[in-house]
Amino acid sequence: MRCAGRSGGGVPVGPAIIAGLRSSCPAVALTALRTAPLVRIVPCGTEPISRPLISGANAVLQGKVLVAQGGGPTAVINQSLVGVVLEGRKHRNVNLVYGALHGVRGIVDEDFVDLTQETTHNLEMVGDTPSSALGSTRDKPDLKYCQEIFKVLKAHDIRYFFYIGGNDSSDTVRIVAEEARKADHPIRVVHIPKTIDNDVVLNDHTPGFPSAARFVVQAVLGANLDNRSLPGVYIGVVMGRHAGFLTAAAALGKKFPDDGPHMIYLPERTFRVESFLSDVKNAMDRYGRCVVAVSEGIHDESGQPVVTRLAKEIERDAHGNVQLSGTGALAELLTDAVKTKLGISRVRGDTFGYLQRSFIGCVSDVDQREAREVGEKAVQYAMYGDSNGSVTIERTGYYSVDYKLVPLESVAGKTRTMPDEFIAPNGTDVTDAFRLYLRPLLGKGLPDAFRLRPNRVAKILKA
Repeated sequence: MRCAGRSGGGVPVGPAIIAGLRSSCPAVALTALRTAPLVRIVPCGTEPISRPLISGANAVLQGKVLVAQGGGPTAVINQSLVGVVLEGRKHRNVNLVYGALHGVRGIVDEDFVDLTQETTHNLEMVGDTPSSALGSTRDKPDLKYCQEIFKVLKAHDIRYFFYIGGNDSSDTVRIVAEEARKADHPIRVVHIPKTIDNDVVLNDHTPGFPSAARFVVQAVLGANLDNRSLPGVYIGVVMGRHAGFLTAAAALGKKFPDDGPHMIYLPERTFRVESFLSDVKNAMDRYGRCVVAVSEGIHDESGQPVVTRLAKEIERDAHGNVQLSGTGALAELLTDAVKTKLGISRVRGDTFGYLQRSFIGCVSDVDQREAREVGEKAVQYAMYGDSNGSVTIERTGYYSVDYKLVPLESVAGKTRTMPDEFIAPNGTDVTDAFRLYLRPLLGKGLPDAFRLRPNRVAKILKA
């Protein structure tokens, strides 16, 4: 069989391929299409076009794609997943696109799903859905674990591995890449950034953070309105072990001069209980009420988390870290301190906890778009480049971004914290530089709050 166009321009197509393409079974037809040799495409009346495989350092690898999600879910991590799948399926050298269930644990267990068979429409719907569609893991692989990962990648002919995650995930990718290099095994491995903590280095910001920040802004805005109606002390505990970006976002819920949060406490500054109580008292004296946003990772002069200093029993996670999320201990400890030391009866505390990560209906459109694009760019860098790496977001204007691929070693295992220029000199507020930094990330349609104008009526009986 040849194209009926320009004489001599066609290339014979095997009968097995023709039969496969004519098959009523989509899987058979797809296999026939993907296993067909690269041929000249000869539209009638045009010159032949060919796309040969490239050899040498920039070789286009033939094989499968594997994508996985690690760490805490976010509202937009599935956008990155969909970006990888849809971009990967465009490429002729990609045989199949697999997804690993529950991150690296799913890889070592060979627990894969074939995303090549997923419809584009459903992928788009999944992309708009918060949380990790493939499931995640808190496993923190060491060298031996990563060697097991590499064995599975080789066995399944994985030539492109994309891992969506934060700091620990980038280190996993680095170790796997090193194992592949030592074995002289051709594979591209790319880390795709994700974390609501916004603490991956070399990034202006990290996908997942803007949507979580939007939630914090709206939650604190609502808590402030409630507190203004029934005055007292309100303390909201926000995620962030080492970086205070998410807690600092609470500042954008403030509109009027007397609005909360009146104080913001970040892990970048030392927390002193005595100073905290003094700040609360001053706010009560000035406004008749007090709204506080505090990071779960606040620490004392020695670097010890405040929750360990005040709590009688300390919970730890599987890695031995003090359990900060998923517990209301810090909020209870701080509210108890205000009640007992200041004698204020109406004191309330909330731990935002997991609500911040995947709250449906509170997603930044900017975050969605960029999360999709980092997934797409990861595939493009893997297909058209010759290096492993981590995709980063670079701000190029107000507001625009560009994407770069940086060496894994420059990102892996490192933690970014809030720069000093984002934190007010008093240590309990943010600067206008931070407000300008965050506002475009929150996206469009952010709710606003209004007040009645105080047109007072003169008293008669109580004059």
